[in-house]
Amino acid sequence: MSIESAKSKDFISEDPGGSSLWKDAWIRLRANRLATISLYFFIFISLLTILGPEILTSSYEDQDLNNTFAPPGKESFFGTDNLGRDLFARVLHGGRISLAVGFLATAVSLLIGVAYGMTSGYLGGKMDALMMRVVDILYSLPFTIFVILLMVLFGRNFILLFIAIGAVEWLTMARITRGQTLSLKQAEFIEAARALGYSHSRVLFRHILPNLLGPVIVYATLTVPAVMLLEAVLSFLGLGVQAPMSSRGSLIKEGSEKMEIAPWLIFFPGLFFSLTLLALNFLGDGLRDALDPKAAKD
Repeated sequence: MSIESAKSKDFISEDPGGSSLWKDAWIRLRANRLATISLYFFIFISLLTILGPEILTSSYEDQDLNNTFAPPGKESFFGTDNLGRDLFARVLHGGRISLAVGFLATAVSLLIGVAYGMTSGYLGGKMDALMMRVVDILYSLPFTIFVILLMVLFGRNFILLFIAIGAVEWLTMARITRGQTLSLKQAEFIEAARALGYSHSRVLFRHILPNLLGPVIVYATLTVPAVMLLEAVLSFLGLGVQAPMSSRGSLIKEGSEKMEIAPWLIFFPGLFFSLTLLALNFLGDGLRDALDPKAAKD
């Protein structure tokens, strides 16, 4: 394979024929009914969560002590809590917090993990071994104690929750990206790019990074529900968002305390939370199958 022919073989982002990979992936995704239904359901639940609180006449903070523990009905679709607050409004508002934590913490983890893993895999040798040992050490740290220490040092902060979760979730992304980079840098088109005198930054961002998009997208889709579940666990332990703000994790915690006298307080937040996680997981599985390189060759 000559350098001239290798030069003409650029990446997905530069080769017009390369776009067929994404078209084929979209066709395979649409053929997966469960993944397609999950995608549309997640879009619906996201729009309901984002736009719903703006349409409702009652706020998640409004209290009515004369209407506490009201069962689901016409006035309140999901009933009210011990302070007379509309549970439907609180579930939608809590969904905003859960989605924000899920997507922003995932964005932080991807930004750190992709940059770190791609650099480690590209450099290779002793530097790669050293960078991966750092990842191994961070993996060994107990996450809950790490979050507690952050809360003690800096106080309970909503932004700190993103940083704490993102600071842990990037480790897996770094390993995935590093493995893919080690494989890609041995490819002929990377060797040709080096022979043509391309800079390291151009090789990384114009050639290696576009070929990492498939695994990155799949991992991001599967990371969002994992982060949302992690936030729910932290909120359940009292380390998450604080009143008057609420996430679905904190709502489930409150509902569990009143489960015997008002079961709807745990049923509706748990139902919305479970359906959202299932939709994201099924969508992630569908994307993984659609972007599978082996399937793309068929």
